[in-house]
Amino acid sequence: MTYFEEAGRSREEVMGELVHMRDNDIDWRGGRTSAYVFSAGEEIRNFGKEAYNEYFTENALGARRAFPSVQRMEREVVGMGLELFHAPEGGAGNMTTGGTESIIMAVKTCRDWTRRRKGADFRGAIVLPDSAHPAFEKAAALMDLPIRRVPLAEGFLADPVATAEAIDDDTMLIVGSAPCFPFGVIDPIARLSDIAVKRGVWLHVDACVGGWIAPFVADIGRPVPRFDFALEGVKSISADLHKFGFCPKPASTVFYRSGELQASQEFVFDAWPSGRFATQTLVGTRPAGAVAAAWAVLRHLGRDGYRKIATQVMGVRDAYLEGLRAIPGMQIRGEPTLANIAFGCDDIDMGKVATLMSERGWLPGQLKAPRSLHLMLSLHHGPACEAYLRDVAECVALVRNGQTKAKASGANYS
Repeated sequence: MTYFEEAGRSREEVMGELVHMRDNDIDWRGGRTSAYVFSAGEEIRNFGKEAYNEYFTENALGARRAFPSVQRMEREVVGMGLELFHAPEGGAGNMTTGGTESIIMAVKTCRDWTRRRKGADFRGAIVLPDSAHPAFEKAAALMDLPIRRVPLAEGFLADPVATAEAIDDDTMLIVGSAPCFPFGVIDPIARLSDIAVKRGVWLHVDACVGGWIAPFVADIGRPVPRFDFALEGVKSISADLHKFGFCPKPASTVFYRSGELQASQEFVFDAWPSGRFATQTLVGTRPAGAVAAAWAVLRHLGRDGYRKIATQVMGVRDAYLEGLRAIPGMQIRGEPTLANIAFGCDDIDMGKVATLMSERGWLPGQLKAPRSLHLMLSLHHGPACEAYLRDVAECVALVRNGQTKAKASGANYS
């Protein structure tokens, strides 16, 4: 097979093939995927796409020199986040291409800031709960940093006591999630903040999943534990715009309590022919379209728009939780605060349930400990609720009654 053809094909032929290539993709619009896509409705999706395409060609790498419009939009997006997370005067931040990059930059910033205080030979260990995102492992691997995971407490929450016990003279960073990806619970950030202040370590809050919706969920009267810069020990926060901020990918944010902390994020090099090279993100070239789209969606919705969406999303979540709790033997893992939930029956192999759900056209999310199914709910999951709950109930019954020869599938998020 030849991939690079000698003669090009017509625009119509290429676009036709492009459109039809997704025929075998999961039907995310029909609510059949457990993750990857976050939707606040077609109007917002199309508006974000329009804004993205308006800045399709510009490069956010050149924002400071060539594209002041992009620089302004990024500054204003960051400003909105700093307000949302109760940053003190002088707080700072940046847009990135995703949660993994935001986390890597926060770890790098903490490392460099700590080494300036403790010496270049200080290695700097990370202490984090078992539920923390693998992006911290990636950051540690890239920077050759030791990492210590500690078991979870009751309710699948980070354990402040175990965290405090794991801190030693080599520790530079502790982590809490708001919420954690697997269980959707917000860790006891206030208690972790107290530990960070007392022990003199950096606390990073991974709010990649919930950061851009949790404040609005709180605004509509739902209980949301404090997790942001209002807590003294919180030094940095990561929050994805392309998740529950409902902005086009790739768009995330990382925030710091002060510009003095953020200064350690920058990479500068000038010992080459082209002169000074300085970036505050891991990548160089960044799509300006993502910056423009995030700015446009945030400006278009405003706080009131996000409150309305939060009300709808939480309504979808409540419907799923109610239906799942009605299935015999089904347990919700922990007490999810927002819209990502995990659930399972301890008397059966949920991996077999996942296989049966897959055979029915669903893309099931899974956890391996405890064996569970997993959902990150958005507005497009609303119309699918009844069908999903019916299929889960039927698949659970088939496995429980031994009426299937399905083999268990494993948990996989990639």
